[in-house]
Amino acid sequence: MLAITKGRIETVSHGSIPNGTILIGDDGKIKEVGSNVTIPAGCEVIDAAGQYVFPGFIDSHSHIGIFPDGEAQGSADGNELTNPITSGVRIIDAFNTVDVALKDAIRGGITAAWVTPGSGNVIGGQGSTLRLWGEHIDDMILKSPSGMKGAMGENPKRVYGNKNKMPSTRLGVAKVMRQAFFDAQEYARKMEKDPDTKRDLDMDGLLLVLNREIPFRTHAHTADDILTAMRIAREFGVDHIIEHGTEAYKVVDELLRNNIPVSCGPALVARVKVEVRGRSFKTPGILARNGVKVSIITDHPVVPEQYLVVSAALAVREGMEEQDAIRAITQNPADICGVGDRLGSIDPGKDGDVVIWDGHPFEYKSKVAKTIILGKVVYDASQDA
Repeated sequence: MLAITKGRIETVSHGSIPNGTILIGDDGKIKEVGSNVTIPAGCEVIDAAGQYVFPGFIDSHSHIGIFPDGEAQGSADGNELTNPITSGVRIIDAFNTVDVALKDAIRGGITAAWVTPGSGNVIGGQGSTLRLWGEHIDDMILKSPSGMKGAMGENPKRVYGNKNKMPSTRLGVAKVMRQAFFDAQEYARKMEKDPDTKRDLDMDGLLLVLNREIPFRTHAHTADDILTAMRIAREFGVDHIIEHGTEAYKVVDELLRNNIPVSCGPALVARVKVEVRGRSFKTPGILARNGVKVSIITDHPVVPEQYLVVSAALAVREGMEEQDAIRAITQNPADICGVGDRLGSIDPGKDGDVVIWDGHPFEYKSKVAKTIILGKVVYDASQDA
């Protein structure tokens, strides 16, 4: 067992415990949290006096491990750019467990992420919620699949327009997306009538969305793309999440009406294309104040994974409430990624994924002292070369 004592515990779910203790069992689960926890004999103890203890931070939109750091672009495996509909592909089949960025993430207090295909296709494939530590991909899976990646706007337009194929316009993107869902409905009817119908992995993937087993997570920056994405999701009755949401502040009323969360960002990036002209660190705060469930994302490698906390701090600087920003990199992304019952707060029964900081993580001088996953110290700054 492991006990973390004397630190300021930021539970996320029920406030701060100034001089608290976390007890993590041999099974990696949190057993007790509080100011009067009895530490069993023989328990390993970490003294966190003068330090902050947070749940591991979670990035709800990352390409870590499939666009590996320090490798040529041609080695990336995040976009299967041979067909605008590739709903049968799964990121776990391409994930690189020795991507150097994984160590950066752990050093930066980021312990989990939704890893997603890129946005080159209209429907790009199945993303998974992964713990960012482990020797093999099967050790890292928290939930797989945990979302189907879709994309509106410029990316699929550019990819297929350059090939003189559909879609080359926003009109075409919406048509291709709708057609894919219609085809999946027809496939389901055929399967029901004739169980020997030839299996189609792309259609099987879309049925996960239509049957509401996983959400449809749509890359959409501009207000018009966000509205189109929501319109299509309503037509087919699927659970839906907006990815990026650069102009989501313009359609807050529609997001609330449709109960749509937003994985917001990355704002820590230059205005490299027309869709992100409106990017701002004010957006997460606007969404949170109006009641939209919002997470802050890096879109790694667009913003390096370890700077998730910097992005949250900059959102606070631009008006987001500090507790809203903390929830936007803990409990909210855990919920959005389908693992809210296991991660996102420091509570009994949840996984023992916690991070000890030498100061508040939103202070620019603060560093991670220790990263703990399932009750095991996987990073210790005092031993960092």
